[in-house]
Amino acid sequence: MEESRRGSSSTPQSRKIMVIADPTRESAAALQYTLSHAVLEQDELILVHVENNGASWKNAFSSFLRLPSSISSSSSSTSGSSPGAANSDANTAIAASSLAAEIGQGEGNFLEQMKRICEIAQPKVRVHTECITMEGIKAASILLHGEKLGVDVIIIGQRRTISASLLGSRRPGGSLRGPKGVDTAEYLIENSKCTCVGVQKKGQNGGYVLNTKTHKNFWLLA
Repeated sequence: MEESRRGSSSTPQSRKIMVIADPTRESAAALQYTLSHAVLEQDELILVHVENNGASWKNAFSSFLRLPSSISSSSSSTSGSSPGAANSDANTAIAASSLAAEIGQGEGNFLEQMKRICEIAQPKVRVHTECITMEGIKAASILLHGEKLGVDVIIIGQRRTISASLLGSRRPGGSLRGPKGVDTAEYLIENSKCTCVGVQKKGQNGGYVLNTKTHKNFWLLA
């Protein structure tokens, strides 16, 4: 699954990559995938949070992303080195995963913590955060905001359920189901004008399962 990562083989153009930032395990996985496999140094990374009902987010991040101290301590050396062609992905993945263990510690804003992870793991990438208010259905709000920003790629954490797989994200005829019935990731994948990648993390070292409009359940090893 390289469509969200590779640009022109000669002179890659800058892209706007929007990551849906929520205080959830799925969002943490999407951020890890973005930093280690999707974003290039000339890209612009936009972390967008859609305000909804507040949820307790500390345990969701910390329990999912906390790594052994031996791995975490290695981030100081990997994040400051000049990545070679062969080691760039590995270094950024280690840095992102190690630093992500800090999310949920203390009282800091999770968006700022995610931004800090991006800046350390990918120091050449322009990163900024945005918080928008949900109007109606979350998926529709994301699509409208993405079109407003002119983004090239949307990356969202995805939680696969039997109902989402069997029923899809829309009723027959194309209309949205009720607010509680809409699978945000599925709807974005099927209706976004730009590439949308749904990301599921398969354990700490199991890689990712990716979904786009043209590729379903693509397993990318970590």
